[in-house]
Amino acid sequence: MEEIDRSRAFSKDVRRIVVKVGTAVVTGKGGRLALGRLGAICEQLAELNSDGFEVILVSSGAVGLGRQRLRYRQLVNSSFADLQKPQIELDGKACAGVGQSSLMAYYEAMFDQLDVTVAQMLVTDSNFKDKDFRKQLSETVKAMLKMRVIPIFNENDAISTRKAPYKDATGIFWDNDSLAALLSLELEADLLILLSDVEGLYTGPPSDPESKLIHTYIKEKHQDEITFGEKSKLGRGGMTAKVKAAVNAADYGIPVIITSGFAAENIANVIRGLRVGTLFHKDAHLLAPVVDTSSRDMAVAARESSRKLQALSSEDRKKILLDIANALEANEKKIKAENDLDVAAAQGAGYEESMIARLVMKPGKISNLAASIRQLAEMDDPIGHVLKKTQVADDLILEKTSSPLGVLLIIFESRPDALVQIASLAIRSGNGLLLKGGKEACRSNAILHKVITDAIPETVGGKLIGLVTSRDEIPDLLKLDDVIDLVIPRGSNKLVSQIKNSTKIPVLGHADGICHVYVDKSCKPDMAKRLVTDAKLDYPAACNAMETLLVHKDLEQNGVLNELVYALQSSGVTLYGGPKASAKLNIPETPSFHHEYSSKACTVEIVEDVHGAIDHIHQHGSAHTDCIVTEDSEVAEIFLRRVDSAAVFHNASTRFSDGFRFGLGAEVGISTSRIHARGPVGVEGLLTTRWIMRGKGQIVDGDNGVVYTHKDLPVLKRTEIIENGF
Repeated sequence: MEEIDRSRAFSKDVRRIVVKVGTAVVTGKGGRLALGRLGAICEQLAELNSDGFEVILVSSGAVGLGRQRLRYRQLVNSSFADLQKPQIELDGKACAGVGQSSLMAYYEAMFDQLDVTVAQMLVTDSNFKDKDFRKQLSETVKAMLKMRVIPIFNENDAISTRKAPYKDATGIFWDNDSLAALLSLELEADLLILLSDVEGLYTGPPSDPESKLIHTYIKEKHQDEITFGEKSKLGRGGMTAKVKAAVNAADYGIPVIITSGFAAENIANVIRGLRVGTLFHKDAHLLAPVVDTSSRDMAVAARESSRKLQALSSEDRKKILLDIANALEANEKKIKAENDLDVAAAQGAGYEESMIARLVMKPGKISNLAASIRQLAEMDDPIGHVLKKTQVADDLILEKTSSPLGVLLIIFESRPDALVQIASLAIRSGNGLLLKGGKEACRSNAILHKVITDAIPETVGGKLIGLVTSRDEIPDLLKLDDVIDLVIPRGSNKLVSQIKNSTKIPVLGHADGICHVYVDKSCKPDMAKRLVTDAKLDYPAACNAMETLLVHKDLEQNGVLNELVYALQSSGVTLYGGPKASAKLNIPETPSFHHEYSSKACTVEIVEDVHGAIDHIHQHGSAHTDCIVTEDSEVAEIFLRRVDSAAVFHNASTRFSDGFRFGLGAEVGISTSRIHARGPVGVEGLLTTRWIMRGKGQIVDGDNGVVYTHKDLPVLKRTEIIENGF
């Protein structure tokens, strides 16, 4: 799953692009033009044209379109008796001539709607034998591109003199794929995109479930491994022709992408550098590993390594964590340098302040992470704990024990320190791990992953923790419900929702962190100000930061509300109000109470009493963390019992809702789920149970002669087991 950075594949900024559209893309059923698909392609090319790219289009489809039109005309002009006779095969050159004018008429109509001018360019292979022709062609096309005209090339099949145009591959070009490659070279293009009816080049037939998409074509690996089926029945190219054209162009230094023309945004995705289709590049063997690791391979390797980890002694697993803590501190300068590059890139790209705040690894962060790992290492070994011991029958003992879940897939955004916390928890709990961080932290994640996996002994293997570097791998990973046991998304509501809707694998996490602080009438004002400002300002981007301040109506009269507002505003917090607060405080009204600011902003609203606060939280909250500030113990107990959130606090900042602060060592995330773990998820949330039975030859035999006792037996602590020599 090592990922080639597509932007590295382009030796210079891409400006001039040749796009070839195959017959299977241009036409649909019955040979008719696929207007919707062709329209989407035209829209993408028009947008590239307006963005300053120089676009050259090579389009097949004339023969197929002409054949369809001539067959219709033949049908209209035939008598019933004529139709009973064997139908004569239509002349391909005549089809090409009729279809070409129709094809260009469609292109002109579509591009005209997009305010783009196009030009028809018909060529034959013999034209390119003439040096003057090639020179004039280059000058004409470059003049068109300068005026933002899109030239549309096609082989002029109607007058081609080639004896066997469907088979002859001995000429200068022999189909529109090779023509596109030739034009890329002649016109000095920066990129060639060949659009097909499949996503790219596969290891076998695309319809075969065992076939895998080849993301980067490497001659040394793939040229003897790929077998091709029949070429397309619609055109004369097929994948064999596309691969040959792509290899030839790549050998001359032009990067090529073969991808699907059926996906509405694929051309734009290629330009953005996303992992789309199959890349051909002259330095592919340097840009990508010769041995390609699939999503399944990575997940299986993580499971195998996790089993090796579980087989180690508790002390050996503890030592791995201590070695990782030491390695992080030893490499602090390298980690900080890579993080600085990520931060600078994010600032240059105009990322939001809240995201940059989560991205920055502040001074002392590595030391704090190392300290949390050491704390985790000193905790009781969570694997193999006997949770319950039962005598099922005489000499038949059953134990319920703690056990790792297996393989975890964690998808997180922005915060590179989350990688360290998650990895250490996975190791402590004996789980394999696949990590996918945000692209904005790619350098930080890469160096942290390397430091951690280098510290894992060979007896376990660094494949225990896999780093997924492309978001395009996520759909494949989410299909692996037979290998991956739990997905934990840490990020936006959109991310969590997308993951939940895209997999059969159980998902653990929280969508929003809309945390409330309710200040009751019986509060201590100074305490309330400290708690409110800490909950909002200690780390505004955190999911446990206060997003809504609820205030008892009586605090308006005694001035406490104004004191709280002043404390927040004087610290740079932007306030938005509910209907009551906005009118009283003269602040903008919030468009929604269900909003996570993740910045120095929050909502304020006035409520009748504790019951009003509880109703507001249940209606608008996210069941993450909510707090009451009050000196009335009875009111506090009402709030603590009735607020249905993962964490509910009395007179304590919401920022305490954290795995490290809870004493869990670290956290893999915070869950608002009501199944399995809830709240900060530490080691225990990454465990399941196993049943172990010890007998002396007992059989069921229809329960004849079996006397069930089901007697609870005392469970010895691990230290007692060691002391007693068991």
